[in-house]
Formats: sequence, structure tokens, C-alpha cells
Amino acid sequence: MTFVVTDNCIKCKYTDCVAVCPVDAFFEGPNFLAIDPNICIDCALCVPECPADAIYQDTELPSEQREYLALNAKLCESWPNIREVKAPPQDADEWNGVANKLELLER
Repeated sequence: MTFVVTDNCIKCKYTDCVAVCPVDAFFEGPNFLAIDPNICIDCALCVPECPADAIYQDTELPSEQREYLALNAKLCESWPNIREVKAPPQDADEWNGVANKLELLER
């Protein structure tokens, strides 16, 4: 099992979750974070740290977020690993809670 970053992270990209990950399973893109399912140890420490409530266990993904499981794995293949907290985008709070942001994902 693994945890999955979903739609609400797009354009929010809060990195609070990165600080608590004991295995450095997060990877960073221009406006989104992804979790590598091959590294994640299913500890759930990241879930309460996400201000956007964008992280789910793969077995509890809402049906409209299922595509993010494969997307996380794919993006981790080319994005750099992130191990330290960074400031979120200036407009992150404005994007938090906006639905259906997949088309805004920068790869």
C-alpha cells in the first residue's frame, strides 16, 4: 500500500508533508508533489500535515481521484526528490479547495 497526492495539491504545493516523511518518498514538480509508491512505507505521517487535505491512502482514494495513483508513480520517475520544507506559492491559499485542477498540472 501507499499514499497518494491528489488534485488539491495542484497549485497549492504545501511541503509540510515532506518534513515528516521518514523515507523521503516525496518528489517535486513545478506546482505539485508526488509520492513514490515504491518508497512509501504506508506510515500515514504525511496525511495530517497536509494543509490541503490532498493525501489519501491508495485504498481510500475517492473514485474521482483514482487516476492520481498511476500519475504519482509516473511523475516520480522524472521529478527530483524533495527532502526539506519550502515556502508554498504565494497564491496557494487561493487555490486550496478549488476542484478539478488536473488540467493545471505542470509536468
